[in-house]
Amino acid sequence: MAEFPGYFRYCLNTGKLVLLAILVSGGIVLQILACALYKNWWPMLTVITYVLLPMPLLFFVGSDHSSLFSESDNSWVNATKFLTGASAVGSIAIPAILKHSGVISWGAFAMELSSFFVFVSAIMCYLRMNDEDDYSYL
Repeated sequence: MAEFPGYFRYCLNTGKLVLLAILVSGGIVLQILACALYKNWWPMLTVITYVLLPMPLLFFVGSDHSSLFSESDNSWVNATKFLTGASAVGSIAIPAILKHSGVISWGAFAMELSSFFVFVSAIMCYLRMNDEDDYSYL
């Protein structure tokens, strides 16, 4: 992107940030709608895992994010991968357990999972944006 003028690159980067904001806002709206439409606020337990999901990345990885995606002998990076994976599995498991026990309906379950996939797509877009642009990792 070095061949484009500065104002054009700035506009593209702003558009990417707007897309991320729309994705995260859509995920939050789906999360709230899953609770409000079915008059059952138990699906909000998933929000706990959404808050816990980035914590290992913030605390343990540091500034070198290339080692997060590759094989590493660093025990902190391995602990980060494990805790992040456990939180991601919990984001799917909590609505599944609630549905299995009959606490939430199929509609709320579908909205919870769609909210999770919207959040995951936002995270993937953010990581992709960091790989190719001048943004810092965290």
